[in-house]
Amino acid sequence: MAVPNYTYLNLKMLGLRGVITVGTSFQRAYECEVESYELALATLASEELTTIGKDIAEGALDAKWAVGSFETAENIKEVLVDPDNSTNKTVRIGTALSPK
Repeated sequence: MAVPNYTYLNLKMLGLRGVITVGTSFQRAYECEVESYELALATLASEELTTIGKDIAEGALDAKWAVGSFETAENIKEVLVDPDNSTNKTVRIGTALSPK
């Protein structure tokens, strides 16, 4: 059996040779509180990450879908990256975009 006294930050318990008193400082109590808070945040973040991972796994794309099997977008235009260069590197730009 132990009796905590939060006002004086003492813990008293019965020992073989009488009462055992364990004390601390307000600074140490504050440090323990901060550590507990950070541990609680880390635990919550870990649980949220697990939940997000499950949601992503459920909504993942079909495994049979191949990397090269995509349909081309409509309203695209190929533009030369550097018109002065003869390597003919192009980029595809959507023509259905708003002027903004």
